[in-house]
Amino acid sequence: MDGLLNSANGNRPRVAIVGAGMSGLCMGIKLKRAGVHDFTIYEKADAVGGTWRDNRYPGLSCDVPSRFYQYSFELNPDWSHVFAPGPEIWDYFERVADKYGLRPHIRLGSEVVSARFEAGRWRIRTGDGHEDTVDFVISACGVLHHPRMPEIEGLDSFAGAAYHSARWDHDVELRGKRIAVVGTGSTGVQIVTDLAGAAGRLLHFQRTPQWILPAPNRRYTRRERALQRRFPTLGRLEYRVTQEALGRTFSRAVVKPGWQRRLISWICRMNLRTVRDHDLRRRLTPDYEPMCKRLVVSSGFYQAMQRPNVELVREPITRIEPTGIVTGDGTLHELDVIAFATGFDSHAYLRPMEVIGEDGLNLEDVWREGPRAHRTVAIAGFPNLFMLMGPHSPVGNYSLVAIAEAQADFALRWIRRRREGEVASVAPTEAAMARFNEEMRGAMPDTIWTSGCDSWYLGKDGRPEVWPWTPEQHQRMLRHPDPSEFELRPVGAETATNSQA
Repeated sequence: MDGLLNSANGNRPRVAIVGAGMSGLCMGIKLKRAGVHDFTIYEKADAVGGTWRDNRYPGLSCDVPSRFYQYSFELNPDWSHVFAPGPEIWDYFERVADKYGLRPHIRLGSEVVSARFEAGRWRIRTGDGHEDTVDFVISACGVLHHPRMPEIEGLDSFAGAAYHSARWDHDVELRGKRIAVVGTGSTGVQIVTDLAGAAGRLLHFQRTPQWILPAPNRRYTRRERALQRRFPTLGRLEYRVTQEALGRTFSRAVVKPGWQRRLISWICRMNLRTVRDHDLRRRLTPDYEPMCKRLVVSSGFYQAMQRPNVELVREPITRIEPTGIVTGDGTLHELDVIAFATGFDSHAYLRPMEVIGEDGLNLEDVWREGPRAHRTVAIAGFPNLFMLMGPHSPVGNYSLVAIAEAQADFALRWIRRRREGEVASVAPTEAAMARFNEEMRGAMPDTIWTSGCDSWYLGKDGRPEVWPWTPEQHQRMLRHPDPSEFELRPVGAETATNSQA
């Protein structure tokens, strides 16, 4: 009751964070550092870490340099490689949760199944029957967390081991086995590169070729790590240098024509020429421009594909039998293991959680034609609901940690105003959200994502659903929101009123 009374008079707002992955932990730390301690992080799994907890397949590493894929306020001097391996990143988030005292705030094994806005507050319910009433809900569900399995006839009939890459079975022996990897995105490429030397026979089933950006993943020396520990300024400098380098090259290449796009395209095409076999090279050549799909970063994939025990299969899969995969040409490929690197539902966001806003507004109805948001963080008709990694966020080959920090700071700004008694609730206006989405659509033709390919960046209408400008513009926008775009409810008021922030 004390928390309820304090919240009602504008002090000590209560916050629910959905998800204890990278962005959820970020939000929790931001709250604690701002003196907001009345919050709970709900996590459906039995550990923190999000995608780095779920994905533990062979060869897993981040495709963003480790010096930039970390919190700006918690730099790790001990990364082992330029592109950190997955287990090392998971360990980083586990350590961060401990260091910043987040464990008492986290409810593991507690999936939020519904959130309903009633009488100016959010009532949330979890799958285990727990209920709570809070002032703010922060969605930190992540972008890629619902594995997508292909619909293939006979899938359940396979006599060997078959699993999605995000549900890897480490009890299955792989050395010397006949292994199929289905899928050619970053995950499939990393698995093939890692297993090529261990498998007896490795078949890579390819529906669409990918452009590969070569990026040698060298190990940091002991001396380098020691210098990072002794001189923290070096870590801060490397963070900024990496951020600036990505911002001036790749981040501009995907949203605007120019020398950056031409350079990255040239590098990818030259990398493809390292495949000596002309027929294999032809079959590995995409029919779209580099970066139209999420660019795959690898320095060893083409070498792996040229090993004698590795075979590229481009014939479509027609069915699965107990002994293997049958392709369109009638060939039965006998196998011991099938690994499905077939991706995730990238448009799920808060789903399958039921979210009901003001006046019974159902998020499922609002998103019937596809997810949309205002400035990547909020939705008209859903007060005090903020999203980290929400629709249109700059997720294309950039550090999601930096994006999450900017979005968490935006949410924190409104939580502070609630604590100070300035405002009870905030939501974007429908007109502002519609205008923002129109501006995004108007900017899309310059981006590489409209150059002609099918990717998980596209929505139901075939249009890209990602940020069409640079990440720097995204961060500036969130630092300086336009007050006229939001509908504010003063503390104590029963109806929302337009107000100047």
